[in-house]
Amino acid sequence: MALRPSSLCLSCLLALGLVPLAPAVAQEPAATTAPAQAALDPAQLGAWVEAARERFEVPGIAVAVVKDGQVVFEGGWGVRELGKPDPVDAHTLFAIASNTKAFTAASLAMLADEGKLSLEDRVVEHLPEFRMADPYVTAQMRVRDLLTHRSGLGLGAGDLLFWPGSDYSTEEVVARLKDVPLASSFRERYAYDNILYAAATLLIERVSGQSYAQFLQQRFFDPLGMAGTRFNADALRPGDRAASGHAKADFTTLRPTFPLTWHNAAGAGGIYSSVHDMARWMNAQLAGGRYTDAEGREQRLFSERRHKSMWTLHTPINIPEPAVPELAASRPDFLGYGEGWMLSTYRGEKLVWHTGGWPGMVSRVTLVPGRNLGVVVLTNQESGGAFNAVTLHVLDAFLQPAERVDWVAAYAAAAEKSKARADDAWAKRVAARDKRSKPSLPLSGYAATYRDAWYGDVEVKQENGRLLMRFTRSPLLVGELQHWQHDTFLVKWRERTLNGDAFVTFHLDPDGKVREARMEAASDLTDFSFDFQDLVLKPVE
Repeated sequence: MALRPSSLCLSCLLALGLVPLAPAVAQEPAATTAPAQAALDPAQLGAWVEAARERFEVPGIAVAVVKDGQVVFEGGWGVRELGKPDPVDAHTLFAIASNTKAFTAASLAMLADEGKLSLEDRVVEHLPEFRMADPYVTAQMRVRDLLTHRSGLGLGAGDLLFWPGSDYSTEEVVARLKDVPLASSFRERYAYDNILYAAATLLIERVSGQSYAQFLQQRFFDPLGMAGTRFNADALRPGDRAASGHAKADFTTLRPTFPLTWHNAAGAGGIYSSVHDMARWMNAQLAGGRYTDAEGREQRLFSERRHKSMWTLHTPINIPEPAVPELAASRPDFLGYGEGWMLSTYRGEKLVWHTGGWPGMVSRVTLVPGRNLGVVVLTNQESGGAFNAVTLHVLDAFLQPAERVDWVAAYAAAAEKSKARADDAWAKRVAARDKRSKPSLPLSGYAATYRDAWYGDVEVKQENGRLLMRFTRSPLLVGELQHWQHDTFLVKWRERTLNGDAFVTFHLDPDGKVREARMEAASDLTDFSFDFQDLVLKPVE
């Protein structure tokens, strides 16, 4: 999913502003140990969370902290949905989005332990229909390569097949991989993707003989006692205390977002969970896959060998400079991707972590193996600054209590800089616009069904003197085309919390007919999963 997973060192993604938020909700009682309790003052934690909620306009935040196998805190603040009184607590369900990837990687590890596959197997040995755009990559792609973001695909390539929701099946999504363009050589560099985790989902089902939902339930949720966790949004039950996502429509006005399910890329980001349940997952991870079952017996999810591989750096990532000086202390000594996990350092300790991004909800899970420490922060607003600030405040309480940074202020400064940079880029676009220009063709000349090799059909229709664009497999991608300049239009989606408006440029042939159309996101703040730039839309004859 889709929030950039390297956001530990980068700026927050969205603009800031202040609106009244719901009052704090008292935290639920949680198990404590004396040393951990001394390190983490619940009142101070509450102050950090409330500061983040206010500064980043987050309706609700839930946090759990584990240390030495014990849950030292779990609780929540705020509300599940703006305008409604239902509080966030330790059992509130959030979309954990790309934090699902660690479950997918662990599923393959378990199947490898059972001898049903090897992570060095070629993918086509288990999915004969699997194809990439390059035959060499198809032949050489190993199971591990599905997990490590080094396939040659570009950032977020193919995400429009399931973002922000489509009616494609998982099988159809994976089948369309063969036409998704490659941006680099195989294993040349890191580029985050979701679509190969959809392929991993199919592979798990093919090898295990179970649906992915059944596999997760029987192999993780039931054994670990994650009773409230759901496979995806479709599996939410009446009575589940699920949070609603929130986003700033047009990057300005906070409101609830649209409902969504990743039914067709579940292994990339489908799971809904709570901090109560995620605390159990973190403890099992910190214990190397070991856990105690309901009868008090020690069990294993996966072997020590597989656990080590998941936490081994397979794909290095260039370390960027901090977005603002205030974030200097967060800059790691190394940065890379393992199998479903990001790997880096903080204050001399190795971190194993991941973020998750979903329309209206973002989250972060962070493990410090050397201290047997874990932190999960789940939120119902699209602000990476909030979960990063809360996470680093908690880590500082355990790792370096004498040297504290105001992480809320630091990430706020980064977000302000990011917004200012995006505003400046937009101002330059507006200044360069030729407002006096006219389209080369009457509006009817642009109306057609256009087809992209990997996405499928996109319709442009003339209705009541205007042009409408509709992505035929994505119900939310419907919007009006407004003339920008020459043969370029700006599509403004009807669902304003998408924040994904895009330029559409029509290229004409010598006879004055549209040869193809290309797209690109209009704002620098638009999520990378709107991979419009990879589309080549050609009129269907």
